[in-house]
Amino acid sequence: MNEYQEPVVVQSAAAPRWVALAVAIVAILSLIGLGVGWSAISHANNFEQSTQASLKQTNDTLGQRLTKAEEQNQQLQSDLKVVTNKLKLTQGELIAARKQTKSATVAYEKKLSGLESSVNSELATKASADDFNKLNGDVTGVKGDLDATKNSIQMARSEMGTLIARNHDEIDQLRRMGQRDYFEFALTRKSGPQKVGGIQVQLKSTNVKKNRYTVDVLADDRSFEKKDRSVNEPIFFYTGGSRAALELVINKVTKSGATGYLSLPKSAGATTAASATPASS
Repeated sequence: MNEYQEPVVVQSAAAPRWVALAVAIVAILSLIGLGVGWSAISHANNFEQSTQASLKQTNDTLGQRLTKAEEQNQQLQSDLKVVTNKLKLTQGELIAARKQTKSATVAYEKKLSGLESSVNSELATKASADDFNKLNGDVTGVKGDLDATKNSIQMARSEMGTLIARNHDEIDQLRRMGQRDYFEFALTRKSGPQKVGGIQVQLKSTNVKKNRYTVDVLADDRSFEKKDRSVNEPIFFYTGGSRAALELVINKVTKSGATGYLSLPKSAGATTAASATPASS
């Protein structure tokens, strides 16, 4: 056996190249994955921000619409309150008018009932047929007076305190009351002065749209003009120094004519043809 032996050299085998290549590929794929992930995160953040902005804009728009709707609702509530108050006021006035009318009707019916009871009691004590007929006529006359009085409540009064009739039926009612004489007339502009009672009246002009007219009143060779007077507005004047005023009223006007009446107290019937002077009205 040799004392000297040659050293043994051990050589390690080199790593295959595919391992390095695999490592490089893995590294590249990792980098690509990181890039894709970063891009996805970036897109997600951008989408979230865009969504939040859109939601904020939508919320702002809805808030503005809600505010506007609340303002409109408050305005509608205010308008409704005003209308409700007006309706309450109108209803109150209507109720008051109905109560007043009902009270007047009840008073009238009580008065008529009391009168009938009184007349019936008086009739029971009368044995004569003549007395019965007389009392029956009195009842009829009083009823007529009460009806005329009831209807006259609806007529207007002039500044002289006289009732102003607006048509033929109301003139008849005033005639039945027996306080004054009434002369109805129809005037035309082309006819010139026309006799009414003891005076003459001439229609000068009419305004149908405004219900106004102008007339000349002639008495004792004197005349005075009343310009632009209203329908149902009385014209007062005096004749022959009498203290009793005559009253001229035009109830209706047309393009070419007018209708109305002349009213005078019973005591003035004999002096209507005397001289006339215009009243201050």
